[in-house]
Amino acid sequence: MKIRDVVGIIEGDVVCGHELLDKEILRGFASDLMSDVLTLDTDDVLLITGLSNTQSIRTAEMSDINCIIFARNKKVNQEMINLAKESNIVLIECESSVFKTSGKLYNAGIKPIF
Repeated sequence: MKIRDVVGIIEGDVVCGHELLDKEILRGFASDLMSDVLTLDTDDVLLITGLSNTQSIRTAEMSDINCIIFARNKKVNQEMINLAKESNIVLIECESSVFKTSGKLYNAGIKPIF
């Protein structure tokens, strides 16, 4: 599934990375614990989190994650946008909870990692 399709499914708002919306996403992972994210070893994954700070961006970069959804109406700041641009990471804001966002994407065909 393309990132642009993900945005539509979750009714999200792309904050950064509009030029990357045609990238494919196969799997999703939801966590606020960045130490758990660092254990991932898979490609074409998106991260769903409520942790809205630069740590999320840096963790995604280290884990080769190119799309982050910030759930629970969390907002992205300029420092996060700058880091994401440097690392070619799409940032999406979403009003829904992590649980609801994950469920919508699972029902649409995004596979879990575990």
